[in-house]
Amino acid sequence: MMHSLQTLYMSYTYTQVNPLFAFKSDKGRRFTFRAAVPKVSSCLISDKQQKVEANPLSRESEKVIEIERNVFVGTYARAPVVFKSGKGCKLYDVDGKEYLDMTAGIAVNSLGHGDPDWLNAVVEQANTLTHVSNVYYSLPQVTLGKRLVECSFADRVFFTNSGTEANEAAIKFSRKFQRHSHPDKKNPATEFISFSNSFHGRTMGALALTSKEHYRIPFEPVMPGVTFLEYGNIKEAQKAIQPGKTAAVFVEPIQGEGGIHSATKDFLQLLRTMCDDAGALLVFDEVQCGLGRTGHLWAHEAFGVTPDIMTLAKPLAGGLPIGVALTTEKVAAAINTGDHGSTFAGGPLVCHAALAVLDKIQNPVFLASVSRKGLYLKELLLEKLGDNSHVKEVRGFGLIVGIELDAQASPLVDACRDAGLLVLTAGKGNVVRLVPPLVISERELEHAVDVLTACLPSLDGNSSSPS
Repeated sequence: MMHSLQTLYMSYTYTQVNPLFAFKSDKGRRFTFRAAVPKVSSCLISDKQQKVEANPLSRESEKVIEIERNVFVGTYARAPVVFKSGKGCKLYDVDGKEYLDMTAGIAVNSLGHGDPDWLNAVVEQANTLTHVSNVYYSLPQVTLGKRLVECSFADRVFFTNSGTEANEAAIKFSRKFQRHSHPDKKNPATEFISFSNSFHGRTMGALALTSKEHYRIPFEPVMPGVTFLEYGNIKEAQKAIQPGKTAAVFVEPIQGEGGIHSATKDFLQLLRTMCDDAGALLVFDEVQCGLGRTGHLWAHEAFGVTPDIMTLAKPLAGGLPIGVALTTEKVAAAINTGDHGSTFAGGPLVCHAALAVLDKIQNPVFLASVSRKGLYLKELLLEKLGDNSHVKEVRGFGLIVGIELDAQASPLVDACRDAGLLVLTAGKGNVVRLVPPLVISERELEHAVDVLTACLPSLDGNSSSPS
């Protein structure tokens, strides 16, 4: 039976950190609730220290892995499993083994695998029209654009193929906005603010906004003019955002790759005010946390702060590649024909699929279920994992949840995979990231927490704080 929050209040001291509920155990470890309002890298980078699989692989799996090793550029530290099919929140490998998917393709498959309405939309559009390029109009693209404007702060949309491309568009739009706003100024503002633990993508502009140096150093020089501030540090932001210098501030309302950290309302409101005063744009990156994952359609709605640009991608087309930069009218007014473009972006097939996804996630009943299941997941984690010495903090918002450990999470991730549960890492490799399909059931959440609990001994003897 699901334990009530009242029971949890009796077990933990309560401290409100807007908009978090934080719990401290007798051992002094902090656990955070959101309000209702080989080592597998979370970003799939190569890792020479990846653990060799504990279980022997079948011949079919070995054959696929060997082919990949011989023909692919070695950028991914893949887990040693070859998937063949999926249904709902379950995946099946080539040997028929079943896995509960708490990764959703890195927060992409919000409706799970093989959702019938999504599948019908894809088949219907594939039989009708797949691609025409942006030389022409197409009905699904225009319909999706109109729907996104109607359900967001935005007045205009620009379609891309991925989250990093959406952030590249936001970079270009920010620079052009400054030039457009100050036509007589020889050197308009061109610099950007980003934050610690940020991740905005891998193309050269988005990469320059990504905080971790090991992503950027091999490819330097990247785009100049980016200042990194401590995430959530109001005093640093007040000093750094300057008129005539800062073109835009990029921030994730909830950081996914960075370790499931959330901004506070005060921090985002301060950024809004400082950007307005400085004539800079405020850009919210909701590539991972947007479109229902928090229990709100858009993550920033929980904070009551709206941006000038919002980037969106991962879940929108249910697994097909799409991205969007949504903007206000004042930003769009600075952009002219030919300033930016894409051959594939916003094609009929992906847009028709995205409409099927948006139809479901936008439903208030669906969003309420995400909030409810998110709270239940954190209750279960506190109940089953809260007294474990390896667990430092449980935090999250809706169905984007992080378990911070006192050790690297890879042994636990490997043990869970061997037991049929798929989870990700985040942060400095010491956070287990749970971003399941939003359609996951409470029974499946219970199973996931049971497996995590059973696999926690894999961390014994591995306690070491990340650098």
